Amino acid sequence: MLIAEMILVALQSVRANLFRAFLTMLGIIIGVASVITMIAIGSGAKAAVDAQIDALGASVLSVRAGSFMRMGVAQSGAKLTIEDAAAIASDAPSVRAVVPEIGGQPQIKLGNRNENLRVVGVSANFSNVQGYTLSSGRLFSNADDANRRTVAVIGASVPAKLGSTESAIVGQTIYVKGLAFTVVGVLAEKGASGFRNVDEQLWIPFYTARYRVFGTDQLDSISAQMAPGVSVERAIVEIERVMRREHQILPGKDNDFSIADPREFFNVREAAANIFAILLAGIASISLVVGGIGIMNIMLVTVTERTREIGIRKALGASRRNIMLQFIIEAMVLCMLGGLAGILLGSGIAALLAKFVGWNTQVSPLAVALAFGFSATVGLFFGIWPARKAARLDPIEALRYE
Repeated sequence: MLIAEMILVALQSVRANLFRAFLTMLGIIIGVASVITMIAIGSGAKAAVDAQIDALGASVLSVRAGSFMRMGVAQSGAKLTIEDAAAIASDAPSVRAVVPEIGGQPQIKLGNRNENLRVVGVSANFSNVQGYTLSSGRLFSNADDANRRTVAVIGASVPAKLGSTESAIVGQTIYVKGLAFTVVGVLAEKGASGFRNVDEQLWIPFYTARYRVFGTDQLDSISAQMAPGVSVERAIVEIERVMRREHQILPGKDNDFSIADPREFFNVREAAANIFAILLAGIASISLVVGGIGIMNIMLVTVTERTREIGIRKALGASRRNIMLQFIIEAMVLCMLGGLAGILLGSGIAALLAKFVGWNTQVSPLAVALAFGFSATVGLFFGIWPARKAARLDPIEALRYE
């Protein structure tokens, strides 16, 4: 009951000096709002990275041609071929499926609209390996690939870039390097993957791309999907063994190719985003400490202003413990009110950033609880000194104070 009365007195004190209380709480409000906003940005970035990792599909490794050293000089004559892809598929037990990729960025035309978009020639199993889902129409088949048919599956953003819509573009004819292709399907939105936005790509049958569009047998990359339960390290060792054999690389010589797990790119991004969020949250926490110092200063002023009141309370039987508890509760009430206002402000800023700036933000309940708890702790810590000063006042001297 005593605690409830003290809280009520503290609230009445805040109401009686509303503007001063607001200025006192301002540091806490800004600190809590900053912490909430920064953690929301960091959590949103992490969620976006996690979504991109999930969108990569089930454990896909990418094999690319790379430079190699000869006589101390970097050489770039290495290339990937369809035979490399076939060898990986047949001789690497850890690999479940392989997709050879050959691509470029030719001019794409639909009606009077022209765009330079990336076109990728792939085998018919590309959607399963890469984790793509179909939104409209159909995927091209093995028969389309074997017969070198001019059919295309396009990314979710391509219809708008060509001045059409998803429902209208299926069945239409587009021109790739002057060759007519029929759009047979549109993939669901997937977003950026690594350094490319796959929603702005077109996929055509591999042999159509090889013989009718690009006229080369050199692959850009080979996507290798690992079998379930296989470790990344084991799959990389098996692929490397097959590739070194196919490229006739002698023991002790450097590889003329590279094997990468695309998820590593996102993991690095996630780690950087986490470090950045922690750094910003740490900087924002300084505002809470500054706000706590402001609380302590104003509470010291309050003790001086209410010296006679303290003397009357002591004369009426209030103990040191009662006086000290009263001032600590008042400091904590100020900080917690500031914390609540900061939570509302920080959540509002996070929502505005998501709506108008397009940032992915997530206000975490844990972050809200931590920020509020920290603000209460600040009130407790910085309220102790003023409370002790009030509790140690001599009642006779306090009653004489003018």
